[in-house]
Amino acid sequence: MDRTGYRLAEIVARFGGRVDGDASTVVDQVATLDSARSKQIAFLANSKYRKQLETTRASAVIVAGADAAATAIPRIVCANPYSYFARLSAFLNPLPAFTAGIHPGAVIGAGAQISPTAHIAEQVSIGEGAVIGAGCVIMSGCSIGAHTTIGEGTRLYPRVVVYHDCVLGNNVIAHSGAVIGSDGFGMAWENGCWLKIPQIGRAIIGNDVEIGANTTIDRGALDDTVIEDDVKLDNQIQIAHNVRIGAHTAIAGCVGIAGSTTIGCYCRIGGSAGILGHLSIADGVEISSFTLISKSIREKGTYSGIYPFSEKDGWLKNASHLRHLDDMATRIRNLEKELEALKRRD
Repeated sequence: MDRTGYRLAEIVARFGGRVDGDASTVVDQVATLDSARSKQIAFLANSKYRKQLETTRASAVIVAGADAAATAIPRIVCANPYSYFARLSAFLNPLPAFTAGIHPGAVIGAGAQISPTAHIAEQVSIGEGAVIGAGCVIMSGCSIGAHTTIGEGTRLYPRVVVYHDCVLGNNVIAHSGAVIGSDGFGMAWENGCWLKIPQIGRAIIGNDVEIGANTTIDRGALDDTVIEDDVKLDNQIQIAHNVRIGAHTAIAGCVGIAGSTTIGCYCRIGGSAGILGHLSIADGVEISSFTLISKSIREKGTYSGIYPFSEKDGWLKNASHLRHLDDMATRIRNLEKELEALKRRD
């Protein structure tokens, strides 16, 4: 595929930074230092990989000021090479454009309002009274419930399901298989069986949110489930009813968040972490992968609770010891008291 190339001088005019070396160097794609070839630009975000500058075949690199003198390759020098790379990559690799219009194979409910600039693909179902904003792209097989509102520039990949009465903001991205607004797990026990509690809240998704493939966001039981602006959700995440996630939080794959938990702004949650229900997580908290959060976190910081793996027989022995920790602690306290008594006698 032919690609449009840009001179380094043009790139810094658009994104800032400075050029050291030949500013007329043309690049048309980003790559890693290891895999880059001619007309590609790589980046060095961590100085411990500086050695790779010696062997890269990239035509140019993006570096921080501390690494500017480490290579003679034409380079863009900036404060944050990784974010610079992200912005440049988005510029060189724009999302594909879609023609506005409604495919004749789509099913549109009565009273639905669809912007003439939106793209509605084949086999899309849009419920009655739904609102689809300008520039939206609704790909094949998506289902949008009645009276749901989707803001401008939002993109739903194939087979995304958005239930009734939900609200999605502007520039939301939802990947294939995502389900937004499904019923939360609300049950009451009576006379030996479960009674389903109607889930009458909504799922509210803010602006610039990205939702990974097969991630599920339950609607609220009474109040709404709320995902605030610029939250980034990886694949296969479960967000239960009445959860609130603060702006700019990022959550990696396979995390499970139980109902009625509030997560603050600017949090980072590692893959496969679990967060129990009715908790409160402060702003700026980082949770390591596979950590189980069983009580509220009131202060910013990094929290880990990962039991180290080991060879199986050794692990079983350690697990056996863990079962007796309380008894061992009691025995140690008693021994300490006896030692203290002996010292006093001596």
